[in-house]
Amino acid sequence: MSLATRRPATTSIPPSSPAPQAEAHDRVSDGPASAPAPAKQTPASSLDIYCGDPNFMTSLARGLIVIQAFTQQTPQMTISQLSLKTGLSRAAVRRCLYTLTKLGFAGAEDGTRYGLRPRMLTLSNTYTASNALSTSAQPILERMSAAFHESFSVATLDGDDIVYIARTSVSRVMAVDLHIGSRLPAYCTSMGRVLLAYQSPEQIEQYLARAVLTPHTTRTVTTADKLAMLLRNTRRNGYALVDQEYEVGLRSLAVPVFSPTGRIVATLNLSGSAPRMPVYDMQTKFLPHLRNAANELGSLLR
Repeated sequence: MSLATRRPATTSIPPSSPAPQAEAHDRVSDGPASAPAPAKQTPASSLDIYCGDPNFMTSLARGLIVIQAFTQQTPQMTISQLSLKTGLSRAAVRRCLYTLTKLGFAGAEDGTRYGLRPRMLTLSNTYTASNALSTSAQPILERMSAAFHESFSVATLDGDDIVYIARTSVSRVMAVDLHIGSRLPAYCTSMGRVLLAYQSPEQIEQYLARAVLTPHTTRTVTTADKLAMLLRNTRRNGYALVDQEYEVGLRSLAVPVFSPTGRIVATLNLSGSAPRMPVYDMQTKFLPHLRNAANELGSLLR
């Protein structure tokens, strides 16, 4: 090969490769790779587990999600607000509201902000009228309130919350206006602790693993280990007494309601003002009456 045809050797970097200086700069500026942010959980995302189930009515489930989005704090919302709160698309929310409006369960006074209509009460009334536990509990609670001039309630467990199915109130003891259908977190309420304590060990373990123990007051139990200990004590003692863990100034006492077969079906509770209702009085004066009322209610569930 002639000198004219020989190519000189080169140590230059091919165009496709970055220069060493730039490569070092990239390593410094990039830093460690950050983990992707977890996807925000929404009511709509809870439907993902039913994907592929041919018997699951997704449209009905979406309609129920829209209904449950309306609360005392948000009684009226626009389609955009409902979409953001539920995680459903605007189109899906619009179709749900269209159907609910046509059936008389929802409506919009100004054409933009939707709210539920009185016809929605027929759904809750159907439950309370057809549920033996609710219909049997109400007269017992009313008799208790008349005798002791205190507020009494019966609740069941629904997911990680308690739901009131019967209630009598002689005075406003909480900032929240409680009524039939109200929901409260189970972990920091006396009724919730009773209902949790009588679950199976596996169910309790699963609950403790997933529960977010948010502090509502400085007294709220916020560790799984301590809550587990309190649940064991509740089951051993046969009652739960919660002192100002959900709301400052509120003290409550609850006992289990068992069916004739021995299965826990509900819990019966007394709530009152902490300064007016000492712990000792609740345990000595009221606990025996609560247990008698719970036994009476359980005997009616045949």
